[in-house]
Amino acid sequence: MAQAGSRETLSTDVLIVGAGPAGLAAAIRIKQRHPHLAVTIVEKSAELGGHILSGAVMDPRGLDALIPDWRLKGAPVGPDVTRDSYHFLTAKGDFALPRWLMPPQLKTPGGVIVSLGNLVRWLGEQASELGVDIFPMTAAVDVLGGQGAPVRGIITGDLGRDRDGNPKPGFAEGIALEAKYTLIAEGARGSLAKQIIAEHDLAREPQKYGLGIKEIWEIPADRHQPGKVDHYLGFPLDNDTSGGGFVYHAGDRQLYVGLVTYLDYADPTLSPFGEFQRFKAHPSVASLLQGAKRISYGARVVTAGGWQSIPTLAFAGGGLIGCAAGFMNAPRLKAIHNAILSGIGAADAVADAIAAGRQHDLIADLGARVMQTGIGAELEGVRNVKPLWSRLGTVLGALAAGVELWTSALLGRSLLGTLHHAGPDHVGLKPKADVTGRTYARPDGTLSFDRAASVYLSNLSHDEDQPVHLKLADPAVPVRDNLPVFGEPAPLYCPAGVYEMAQEGGAPVFRIHAANCVHCKTCDIQDPAQNITWVPPEGGSGPNYSAM
Repeated sequence: MAQAGSRETLSTDVLIVGAGPAGLAAAIRIKQRHPHLAVTIVEKSAELGGHILSGAVMDPRGLDALIPDWRLKGAPVGPDVTRDSYHFLTAKGDFALPRWLMPPQLKTPGGVIVSLGNLVRWLGEQASELGVDIFPMTAAVDVLGGQGAPVRGIITGDLGRDRDGNPKPGFAEGIALEAKYTLIAEGARGSLAKQIIAEHDLAREPQKYGLGIKEIWEIPADRHQPGKVDHYLGFPLDNDTSGGGFVYHAGDRQLYVGLVTYLDYADPTLSPFGEFQRFKAHPSVASLLQGAKRISYGARVVTAGGWQSIPTLAFAGGGLIGCAAGFMNAPRLKAIHNAILSGIGAADAVADAIAAGRQHDLIADLGARVMQTGIGAELEGVRNVKPLWSRLGTVLGALAAGVELWTSALLGRSLLGTLHHAGPDHVGLKPKADVTGRTYARPDGTLSFDRAASVYLSNLSHDEDQPVHLKLADPAVPVRDNLPVFGEPAPLYCPAGVYEMAQEGGAPVFRIHAANCVHCKTCDIQDPAQNITWVPPEGGSGPNYSAM
């Protein structure tokens, strides 16, 4: 945490960090209830939705609660889900699971296929019409307040420093934004959320994560079935690596294709990017993509710890909402509705506190009000699925999870109680000497691609001459420690080609190509030495997803 010092200081009633569905929902809700309150949102991307990436099939419950007439208002959603199927893949086979066998917790009545980026832009318009001040290209880099003291706002990042940190022509120092309450809605593994959780001792169990990689393809009309949704377990991931793929038939002949690889995998030679290329080569997916055009690529971590990993939501001066807190329902692969609901619950708590003349204190009921929106009941009901996958592997884990969900649905409680996560994702990584090792085929440029060609489709923008935003606590660790034990897995787990092991003068060197970063945060999570810290680069840097 930091003090404002000599920086320019501006004040607002409620400050929200992150213009995703949670942050925008909170802003809209506060303005719906108290139009006179000043609400400010800062967003690090160049434009709203620029850093947003999701599958996405949306459970409409959250939007129904926030803006009941969202369809009449023209919310940019795609087709309603017409068929939602689950499959188990082998290398060549595809076994569709009977619909009647699926537990009710996995179903999404009224589901809608959406581009979350487009939806966020629309929510931004609704917020602006209510008088919310939204500032894109504004990175929040630190928290205002002393160690363990109440959060009083944030400090925004400087603009115009060179790679060594020296001011360049046109340099502009970041400002201090003070608020009565600050809501952190940065998404999964946000840098301020990480800091606040640690400094205010909010964590319960370690958060678990998955790396989601997604592409949008434009496919021939005769293969397009708007509203068709397919989820996949099994191939390309082995039994010891949990995760799954998805194929969603969106509007305008678009196909959303993705793979989530949970980061508690053990093999340091595994590449989630490489596994995604293999997924697309499976006959069930490849048959859809033949002759199609790939138009977008992106990657982002998602939270997967569920109920057990939700931290204490309230801290003195504000609260955590959305995926900054970890409200994704991993078995359903759904988070948008819970993000919106969390914004609503937190907004109600904050608005009531301000109406009572309070500021900068602990809103003791904030967490309860968030969970009472329906988030608590939903996530508690599926809390054992991820631990079962992690302990038993994909096949037995999926079977056990099915039994667990059905018994919970029929009996109203789990026979297993609450299973706990073993630890942070990175601790499960095995030494390279203990695994067989994987190799990946060269991309064919038709279904499979390399990282460079993929990242190009992310519309990346980084000034090469700005401070590197991927910080090594000890620059010697990658070569000295990670390389001999794990083979330095960073070049493999990174989906964007940021990290490279090279040779200089016959000796290995670790290089960081920060300009390639798509802000997925995998390195901050998966580095076995926990030596890499992701911090926000200059505001406006990073990907600019058009409709992800």
